[in-house]
Amino acid sequence: MDLKSIANKAKRAVDKRGGTGALKQDFGELQNIAKGEGSAKDKAKKAADALKTPGADKRSPPTSAGGTQTPVAGRKPPAP
Repeated sequence: MDLKSIANKAKRAVDKRGGTGALKQDFGELQNIAKGEGSAKDKAKKAADALKTPGADKRSPPTSAGGTQTPVAGRKPPAP
C-alpha cells in the first residue's frame, strides 16, 4: 500500500464523519470527557458513546481559542 492510498483513505474517513470541523469537535468532546470526573471505565463508555455520532454533543460544544463556537455544516447552533 503506497502513501497516497493511505492518505486518500484517511481523507475519506474524515469526510465521512463530517469533515475537519466535526473532527475538531469530536476531539474537544473527548478532551472534556478525559478531564471530567469518573473512573476510567466510565470515561471509556462516555467516549465510545460520543464517537458513535460525528461532531460534538449539542449539550456541551467545545469552543475555539477565540471563544467562539466552530460552525459545522448541517448543525444548528445551540440555543443561548
